[in-house]
Amino acid sequence: MGNVYEGLVRIDQDSTIQPLLATSWELDDAGTTYTFHLREGVKFSNGDEFTADTAKFSIDRVADWSNGLKASMSVVDHTEVVDQHTLKVVLKQRSNGWLWSMGTLVGAMMTPNGVANLATKPVGTGPYVVDKWAVGTSLTMVARPDYWGGKIANDRAVFRYFGDAISLTNAVRSGTIDAAIGLQSPELLESLQADNNLVVEVGSTNGEVLLSMNNKRAPFTDVRVRQAVMYGVDRQAIIDTTWEGYGVETGGTPVPPTDPWYTGESEYQFDPARARELMAEAGAVGTEITLSVPSLPYAQSASEILYSQLSDIGFKVKIESTEFPAVWLAKVLKGKNYDMSLIAHVEPRDIPHLFGNPDYYLGFDSPKVRELLAEADAAPEDEYAELMRQAVTEIMAQAGADTLFNLPMIVVTHNGITGIPRNSVADGLVLSGVKKEA
Repeated sequence: MGNVYEGLVRIDQDSTIQPLLATSWELDDAGTTYTFHLREGVKFSNGDEFTADTAKFSIDRVADWSNGLKASMSVVDHTEVVDQHTLKVVLKQRSNGWLWSMGTLVGAMMTPNGVANLATKPVGTGPYVVDKWAVGTSLTMVARPDYWGGKIANDRAVFRYFGDAISLTNAVRSGTIDAAIGLQSPELLESLQADNNLVVEVGSTNGEVLLSMNNKRAPFTDVRVRQAVMYGVDRQAIIDTTWEGYGVETGGTPVPPTDPWYTGESEYQFDPARARELMAEAGAVGTEITLSVPSLPYAQSASEILYSQLSDIGFKVKIESTEFPAVWLAKVLKGKNYDMSLIAHVEPRDIPHLFGNPDYYLGFDSPKVRELLAEADAAPEDEYAELMRQAVTEIMAQAGADTLFNLPMIVVTHNGITGIPRNSVADGLVLSGVKKEA
């Protein structure tokens, strides 16, 4: 997203909506009808013209998607082509979240002549086209000379995939690659920072590492037990151990620092004595639980601390290593056959998905939270953030899950490389502004 595909809008580094293929838009007084004025002179990489018809096609076709992303478009009632460069989108009800989601993958603009081979021959309006794709190894993109936005900073961009962190860091050290983006081995940062040829930057992401409790399985059907976990887990210790202190402690809240309803405040400070009191009140001391840990480095590392801390507040803990992705997805996410688990959720603004759907694997079922989320989405824009804060407060009161930390965005580049986005706030990593000094 942002390289091959573009949307009507984009999300900037501050998580703010900005114009892209739509130069402007109006929202009617009822808050349900958007009128988009589309950029003229834009062509898809196959030569098709970008018009209101292709924008309508792109929005309408999401209804036929088979994945959960299409839920973002469920609020759309219908679309209307006003003229070649004006599109009207009518919503079933006011939605603050819909326009923001149009800056993510679900809002990618496509042409009817470019969807037959999406996996191998993507066709978009963006600054690049895919030149070569070696599955699991690399993806090469070349700049479009006819890009509507003019000449971009580089003519060619290559994504290379590495199976382990050591290979990745060795590649950036040796100059085999110009940048390592989203580095997940913070223990290597000290040596990388000591290299005068390299620059290390740390930003923010949407990714929250969630310690999930199966809200539909005892003992976690009791809110006191869930609250005990919130008090009994030392999140900062986990950050220090698994990410060398680079993660953001959000107070257990599922909100990244880039979202406008982020506060970082929480009543759940590390208090094992209070956790043991709650466990005793709930009659849960000595309860046997299994922590299903996906085979991911950060999860495996965190599980050692979690074993100790959960045992300390009264659980009898068994650690179960679960192969990721196949086994974890089948057992935990889809099968919901687990007591506790942990995984990084990287979808932007996913609170309604996590805590507004009782059929999701968390099993969190709160009519009050669902009501608050619906009220926030349908509220006037200036009330949206405050109502989302209220929803988060209620989620935390019910201790639906414990966000251990927010994942950092660690970027390591060679000197002379500029323009790589510092924060990962939506789908995609836009490379058109990246420059390399000769």
